Amino acid sequence: MKVLILAGGFGTRLSEETALKPKPMVEIGGKPILWHIMKIYSYFGYNDFIILTGYKSHIIKDYFVHYYQQYSDITVDMATNSVEIHRMQTEPWKVTMLYTGLETMTGSRIKKAKEYVGDEPFLLTYGDGVADVDISKVIESHKNSGKIVTMTAVQLAGRFGSLVIKDDNIITSFKEKPKGDESWINGGFFVCEPEVFNYIGDGDNVVFEKEPLETIAQEQKLNAYKHYGFWMPMDTLREKRELTDLWMKDKAPWAMWLK
Repeated sequence: MKVLILAGGFGTRLSEETALKPKPMVEIGGKPILWHIMKIYSYFGYNDFIILTGYKSHIIKDYFVHYYQQYSDITVDMATNSVEIHRMQTEPWKVTMLYTGLETMTGSRIKKAKEYVGDEPFLLTYGDGVADVDISKVIESHKNSGKIVTMTAVQLAGRFGSLVIKDDNIITSFKEKPKGDESWINGGFFVCEPEVFNYIGDGDNVVFEKEPLETIAQEQKLNAYKHYGFWMPMDTLREKRELTDLWMKDKAPWAMWLK
């Protein structure tokens, strides 16, 4: 099962960092948050990634093209113009970097990956949030639900869009960023059937979280996997510092591969 990661936005709320790099490349403890997200999926055995790039896409491409050089011990002989690799640190990842446009919206970015996904279910998440979510349980919940999309639902007070979830875990309403008290919100870490592409219109202006997910929810085809553990986005410099502090103190809940 392929893993799609949305990594093309401008990250304007984190402009202190994103003036120079795309938000998924902002570092937590010396590694891009994108790397942390990929390590979560890899921990559960999912290593085939499609990175949906846009803003400063070349930085993401350069990172993976030169990945082994960054994390390996090497000797550069400048007299002979040769490079000797002594110890290579790498990952079992296959990474496709798909440029989806500079100002393309989330749904349209996903639609552009259709030919790479094929007629198979796929995993999907945002390139700026980490969690200690059990991907295997998300997939199990999706299979048991028989729905088109499963969304990992998390709880965070009134800042994001809210979900109305029935007792059988069917999402009946998807509302983008309403005012209100603590409620279940979209935490990413989706599982999608290929039928989801039918709900995404043509062009570059389709926002996945609006008409596609709202329509799927109205049709009662949007399943919720309720995650009660750690989840945190990196939208602000404060959140970046909090995540870095957890990582540096070896208290990062999402770093399941280290436990």
